Order: sequence, then C-alpha cells, then structure tokens
Amino acid sequence: MAKYVYPAIFTPEKNGGFSIAFPDVEGCYTQGKDMAEGIEMAMDALCLMLYDIEEREGKIPAASDIKTIKCEDNEFVTLISCDTLEYRMFYDNKADKKTLTVPHWLNVMAERKGVNFSAVLQNALKEQLGLNG
Repeated sequence: MAKYVYPAIFTPEKNGGFSIAFPDVEGCYTQGKDMAEGIEMAMDALCLMLYDIEEREGKIPAASDIKTIKCEDNEFVTLISCDTLEYRMFYDNKADKKTLTVPHWLNVMAERKGVNFSAVLQNALKEQLGLNG
C-alpha cells in the first residue's frame, strides 16, 4: 500500500479522445473522451491494477524513467500517480466484525465514559500499522 507514479502513453484517437497504456504494468489500458477524462481514467486504471497486485501479494513492477519511453510522433508520455491506500479506504470499506476480550474493570470504566470500542480499535490498528499520516 503506497503512492506510485508511472509513465503512461497517450495516443490520440481519430474520433477524439485518447487511448492510454502503461508500458510497465502488464494489461493496464484505458481511454478517455478528452484529456481530463483520460487522466482521471488513467489514475483509476493504474490504481486498480496495483491494488490487485498488492491484494495477490505480487511484485509491484518498477516504473521506467519517463525519458526512456519510446512513442510514435502523434503520442506523448506523461506521469500518472495513484495512492492505493486511499483507493483501498474508498472502495474496500466493508466492515468486518471482530470479537475481543478486555478485563471487566476496563470495560466498565470505558462504558461509563461512553468509549466507542470500534473507533478506539480502528485508531490503534492504524497507529500500529503506521497509517496515521
């Protein structure tokens, strides 16, 4: 789970819009009807592919230096970034129920103070995993 930046090749289409390919990420292609949509779709496609690799515990491919990418005269290369942690938090937000045990005295004190056990556990897990920041 990290932030990534990869070069993408934008190819103008005859009917307008762009086809977009990531030479370093196998099978990562998308398109957009204009530049703004193309960049948005490229970010989404890249994030989805890298998220999938992370989920399968695969090896994230190294990103090429943008200066080494060869393209045709009508194409151009630009860098596209994505954050798989942000993507994960937005799209994979279903809740998993966990059963936990705490000493009775601690439970009584926490309930008296109106402590939200789920929030405390989520915050502690984020801190433990270094995701607070």
